[in-house]
Amino acid sequence: MFFLKKLTQLNITIQIAIGIILAVLLSFISPESSGMTAIFGQLFVQSLKAVAPILVLFLVITALSNQDNYGDSKIRPIIILYIIGTFCAALLAVVMSKLFPTNLQLNASDFVMQAPKGIGEVMQNLLQKIVDNPVSAIMNSNFIGILLWGVLIGIGVRNSSSSTKENFQDITKILTDIVKLVVKLAPIGIFGLVSASLAESGLSVLGGYIRLLSILVGSMLIMAFLINPLIVWLKTKRNPYPVVLIALRESGITAFFTRSSAANIPVNLRLCEKLGLRKNTFAVSIPLGATINMGGAAITISVLTLAATNTLGIQVDFLSALLLCVVSALSACGASGVAGGSLLLIPLSCGLFGISEDIAMQVVSVGFVISILQDSAETALNSSTDVVFTSAVDLENHQN
Repeated sequence: MFFLKKLTQLNITIQIAIGIILAVLLSFISPESSGMTAIFGQLFVQSLKAVAPILVLFLVITALSNQDNYGDSKIRPIIILYIIGTFCAALLAVVMSKLFPTNLQLNASDFVMQAPKGIGEVMQNLLQKIVDNPVSAIMNSNFIGILLWGVLIGIGVRNSSSSTKENFQDITKILTDIVKLVVKLAPIGIFGLVSASLAESGLSVLGGYIRLLSILVGSMLIMAFLINPLIVWLKTKRNPYPVVLIALRESGITAFFTRSSAANIPVNLRLCEKLGLRKNTFAVSIPLGATINMGGAAITISVLTLAATNTLGIQVDFLSALLLCVVSALSACGASGVAGGSLLLIPLSCGLFGISEDIAMQVVSVGFVISILQDSAETALNSSTDVVFTSAVDLENHQN
């Protein structure tokens, strides 16, 4: 009992790593028992399915209802950079996924016949999901419909009283706390998922996880060292690397271990002050960036969605991929503040291609398996970029 108590007190990342190691050991010691642990993975996936729809709805409502706090003209250029950076991250993820296609271990043998044939069918799916009523959208996990209703309600709430906004914020916090409870089950769920996959496909499934993780982390490194500096150079016409490297060293490393953009806000505020940026700008842009500047999340959503389409034999044409970039960027801006929060938004982008909730949640569970490094790298990219883009706009204002 003492050992179990100590185990539950460990960092969630360490717990997940232990779960994966135990699953591999079990597959060697008793392969027939590995398949019996599938129930743990099934319960974990079902828990994610239960909480994801309502969480996405309130995340979008809360994010939009507070946007009127960021109308200052000095903040607007930073918001534009946040949006451009997030979209570029999604676009980079699409390119990487096309160059290095990946298959996932999914239970979807009867799905191929449902695959959309091109942009026309994708748009038809999109329009049909958009006009769904909110109750049906939540009950059937229609994330596209949920997103639209979240946007409409969020815009309406912007003009309501502060107490109404606070109520929505409180509900969102409650739902986020529920997600944190579900995420605490991740080590057990991942133990069941990995051991069941090993029982079915052997150790080759681990190679698939490593390939997927390599594409994700590789995309994030390209974004941090090439794309973000290019965006800053186009904005300022000055060498961006001094600030980029400082941000990665002093913000990115801390964010890598905390795995929370929100928890890294004080670190970023101190770094902006150290860089001599204007306080009335970074005091707003840094907390805002922790909410909507989610290039790493856009990469995660796009890569995993395209891995799912590749596994299911769905052909994604150029226009469909471009639409995916837009949806990934928009949904990434509503990523939850908890570790692994971006994974819960994958069903939204999967819905573009007619992928059912059951299969989409299997994709989410794969994301949790690799989240030991994926979520850490994602947070490091997100948080360090907040400082980089704030610095770029502040520098441009000084030049003018």
